[in-house]
Amino acid sequence: MNYISTRNNQKDFSFKDVFLKGLADDGGLFVPKSIRQLKKDQLENFKSLSYNELAAEIIYPFIGDFMSKNKLISLISKSYSNFRSKEVVKISNLGNLKVLELFHGPTLAFKDIAMQLIGNFYQYHLGQDQKKINIIVATSGDTGAAAIDALKGKSNLNVFVLHPNNKISPVQRRLMTIHEDSNVFNIAIDGNFDDCQNLVKAMFNDEKFSKAINMSGVNSINWARIIAQSVYYFYAYFKVGNGKPLSFCVPTGNFGDIYAGYLAKKLGLPVDKLIVATNKNDILHRAISGGDYTQKKVEETNTPSMDIQIASNFERLLYDVKDCDSEVTKDVMSKIKNNSYKIDKNDLDKIKKNFISEMLDENETVEMIKIINNEHKIVVDPHTAVGIGAARKLGLEKNCIVLSTAHPCKFPQAIEDAISRTEDLPDSLNYVYDRKEKFELLPNEIEKVKGYVMNSI
Repeated sequence: MNYISTRNNQKDFSFKDVFLKGLADDGGLFVPKSIRQLKKDQLENFKSLSYNELAAEIIYPFIGDFMSKNKLISLISKSYSNFRSKEVVKISNLGNLKVLELFHGPTLAFKDIAMQLIGNFYQYHLGQDQKKINIIVATSGDTGAAAIDALKGKSNLNVFVLHPNNKISPVQRRLMTIHEDSNVFNIAIDGNFDDCQNLVKAMFNDEKFSKAINMSGVNSINWARIIAQSVYYFYAYFKVGNGKPLSFCVPTGNFGDIYAGYLAKKLGLPVDKLIVATNKNDILHRAISGGDYTQKKVEETNTPSMDIQIASNFERLLYDVKDCDSEVTKDVMSKIKNNSYKIDKNDLDKIKKNFISEMLDENETVEMIKIINNEHKIVVDPHTAVGIGAARKLGLEKNCIVLSTAHPCKFPQAIEDAISRTEDLPDSLNYVYDRKEKFELLPNEIEKVKGYVMNSI
């Protein structure tokens, strides 16, 4: 399969290019040049597969030039061997609503599902090419911990994680900063997540710098993460669906997790609506409901992983909406950068064929955690509560699956506000409270960050 950039569809790339680069040199995002829809008999055959078997079938067509199918099967098995659920994910019932639990990996968040596999992809590549790789990633809370767990201790590889100082939960931070591996570097940026993300993009776009350090990235813009995450949409559908289309409600800030659902739909999975659930940093809700794609000031909330105003993966959808015209997409992204873009009615109608949206504020989120606990005797994290609340607000609880993206123990304050108690870490992770933290506090200045990276490698 060949890939192109959303800002230049005249140049082809292999999966290896796409995986290692993360972001195209022109600033665009990689997408397949074309996608072959799965046939009905293929989908029928997938129904009886285990999660690992299904993952191999979905992922292999996208990466066939990178490794053999047998090697992929082996790496999938290795990647998910340390998950607390044998089938990687679990499905629970909340009345008519189904909840897809994605937090059974080593750092208690859905990011583990893609990141563990990506870590093994890097190790496989470095077995073929010994040139050292420096991975730089921004996190709004969960990506950093998942990346570090997947990449720590690996030879010929460093991982630098930028997180917004004092703007993620203490548990999220500790899951990143307690590691003593010599290839792990944590950087607390004096700013918000969008600042962290912009710093990483600036380093990617500085061709001289990125090539000098052999830079790579594992943020949600990396196509490998999208294809890995699309698998659990198929798995959930086969476990819950009865042949009819299902809707999926996804708490999201960067549009990566829900774009994976869109990819599943493009591949032929019977998906009705993809519901974007946001907090009051609601650029995606404003965009999808009324075309308003202007950025506002990021506000801190009890759902920090969605405290984002630049939804990077939305560019991939806009490329589709603009009939895969990379020049038009490039112009749109320029307007977005200048904060002057509004989605026109024609494009909005195209988006609404697949997507709808809703938002919950902080009080509604706390109330939803309380309601779910009262009604079903379970505790959900605040991001999952936003997803459940959005489905309820829209009256779409029937034939709908909400993606539960993190374990509630990662957000003790929100849980305590809702039900006057907190959830404990799994026993296997209690050590995170005992170990000393290690991170560097840096200003939101690109030259200072680049200097730190250069001095560390």
